[in-house]
Amino acid sequence: MITPTRSRLRGGTRVTAPAEQGGRLAGPLSTSVGNLCHRLQSQVSARTAAGFAEVMRRLGAPLQVAVAGRIKSGKSTLVNALIGRRVAPTDVGECTRLVTRFQYGTVDRVEVVFTDGRKQVLPFAPDGSIPAELGVNIDEVSHLEAYLTNAVLQGMTVIDTPGLGSLDAASVSRTEELLGAAKHRKDGEDGEETGSDELDDTSRNAVAGAEAVLYVVTQGVRADDQQALAAFTAATASREAGPVNAIAVLNKADTIAPESVDGAGDDVWKAATMLAEKQAATLKPRVADVLPVIGLLAESAESGAFTSADADALRQLSEVDDASLETMLISADIFTTWECDVPSGIRLRLLEKLDLYGIRCAIEAIRAEPEITAGALRRKLLDASGLAAVRARLAMVFAARADGIKAAAALASVTALAHASGDPAERQRVHDAIEVLLAKPEAHQLRLLEALTLVASGAVDMPEDLSEEVLRVGSNADIGAQLGMPGRPRAELAAYALERAGWWRSFASFGATPAQSRVAHVVHRAYFLIWQQIRTDSPAG
Repeated sequence: MITPTRSRLRGGTRVTAPAEQGGRLAGPLSTSVGNLCHRLQSQVSARTAAGFAEVMRRLGAPLQVAVAGRIKSGKSTLVNALIGRRVAPTDVGECTRLVTRFQYGTVDRVEVVFTDGRKQVLPFAPDGSIPAELGVNIDEVSHLEAYLTNAVLQGMTVIDTPGLGSLDAASVSRTEELLGAAKHRKDGEDGEETGSDELDDTSRNAVAGAEAVLYVVTQGVRADDQQALAAFTAATASREAGPVNAIAVLNKADTIAPESVDGAGDDVWKAATMLAEKQAATLKPRVADVLPVIGLLAESAESGAFTSADADALRQLSEVDDASLETMLISADIFTTWECDVPSGIRLRLLEKLDLYGIRCAIEAIRAEPEITAGALRRKLLDASGLAAVRARLAMVFAARADGIKAAAALASVTALAHASGDPAERQRVHDAIEVLLAKPEAHQLRLLEALTLVASGAVDMPEDLSEEVLRVGSNADIGAQLGMPGRPRAELAAYALERAGWWRSFASFGATPAQSRVAHVVHRAYFLIWQQIRTDSPAG
């Protein structure tokens, strides 16, 4: 295991033990990869060793989750909801053209990071958000670092990105660079590359790139959405581990017309849920799931924007007669101009915070419970936003698998650094060390991620039912979900896991192609380990 060791110099580069990198490693896999990097630092060039040091530093940092999507998809609003503070500007300004990393800090501050490495500290705007205008030459800015004393950020760094599909080419390129799209496209066009420029890019990406992505879509999934997801997963996991490190949300769910979705009736949320399921089928296996969410409602309810004065105004609106209220809620224009005791300016403020759907939800809650408090009403709105389900999925897909995600991303960076060195002997030395690591029993999760990505990317052709089984076993952290038997008794789960372990072992030996057999052996081992875990955790032993 990692222990503090004395640092030493090699070729002018300080070789640092993993324990000195700062931060807490996500788990045993990250620890093993950190140890591997530390051992290899004395066996590679000084520049590659410096890259390994950055990989180790990143292993000790929280999981890096990028919130990405097309322009005007509501990414920044969702970022604010996840953090629980309206800190990311949602109006168009200089900072919305930049990548912004929100991470934990003991003092709230914003740092402008320039392309030449300089940093400049800025104060937050009076409303607590990042200033819309930075007062610097934006063409010289690499990205922004926002440090917040926020508990959510202790376990996850949230990265807000400029929108894809923007007319601003520089903004798009910043997002593509973060997601790996630019490098992915360059590799596809030019083939294999080596050289110092590639090494510098790889070293920088080892620090700044995202390890997981929360992808924001609206009603239509476009071709560049799929391309961006493909590039991201290829860049972060080297073998396109979409279901492991990517989920998507259908934002602005309240804007979906129920009549546009067959079977939804007049239920907006049901329509959004059904549309999200269709989009999940379109985007899989690039993402683990697509969940509906109303980012604006979530932001207002979670960030403190919804006040007792807003609750009072809604209470007053709830007293409007049904016919008038239904007419008012037809459109924003009618809502703000209709003759009503609630001043038009206050109604406009409610629209900006809740939109028509949120206003309707709030009025229905007040009418059902006239004595409801402002705090309870805020919680009702938060429930209506769908944010809880998104957070739960983030916890299941990302947090529970942070160790594997970070270790896989780190190994991809290590491989790229060795490849970029241009030294065949160094490349082979790193390759051999990785193979030794992957042969260890505790590294089975990485083998499972590899098998999953081979199947998900189509590199290994499997029958559809078996592909779905591999994706299910490899993409979930919960045992019931892995087995496709949520909520079933543990004895039943154990029996099924052992049965499937035997089936996959037989398939690997007698019915599979060589490529399929490689995957099948990994899946067999996964089922056997699940069976062992159930028996170990069982009260009966």
